[in-house]
Amino acid sequence: MLNFYFHATPNSMKVAVLLYELGLPFDVTAIDIFKGEQHSEAFRAINPNAKVPAIVDDGVTVFDSHAILLYLAEKHGRFIADEAAGRAATLSWLQFVATGLSPFSGQAIHFLHYAPEKLPYAINRYVRELGRHYAVLDGHLAKFPWLAGQEYTIADMALWGWAASAGYAFGEKGLADYPSVQRFMEQMAARPAVTQALALKQDHSFKSELDAESRRALFPQNAA
Repeated sequence: MLNFYFHATPNSMKVAVLLYELGLPFDVTAIDIFKGEQHSEAFRAINPNAKVPAIVDDGVTVFDSHAILLYLAEKHGRFIADEAAGRAATLSWLQFVATGLSPFSGQAIHFLHYAPEKLPYAINRYVRELGRHYAVLDGHLAKFPWLAGQEYTIADMALWGWAASAGYAFGEKGLADYPSVQRFMEQMAARPAVTQALALKQDHSFKSELDAESRRALFPQNAA
């Protein structure tokens, strides 16, 4: 049996989509990161970096969302191409999300919503660079239905996880400046696995108040 360590973050949600796409049975261990449960000794034994998501799959531990996507896709032989060009495209766009879209999304959202003071330079830097990444994605998705071309892969699940939160960075306009990404998100919304992942999110209640306890839990290095 697979155990999924979960909080309803973009990185956890992308893994949830793959679990449902694969039709795998799994148990959920909810980790409330606003309460600091990710810093418990028990969870640090699963992920020393104290981040969700993580899985334990029949005794095999994997942490980091993209490591989990790759591990499960390769184990089950699905959602990652066998032929060289398709595999290369999948890995390239998967890493584009991991090293670009994901951290810039996180930093943009942090300085817009979580930082204790407004820092115009930081907000401008991260929101604009995030926009640049979405422009790259938009240009590519204007030519292809999926990131790897004609085939739906784990790279698409990775993009969906963060693009679903684009409104936190871009406000009410959301993805309106990126119509091909918006079209992609509409395609994703039609997939049953995405509906199931969103239902999983609704099935679990987590603390949402950003009080002093939550700030210490989310950003412990800031208090050091």
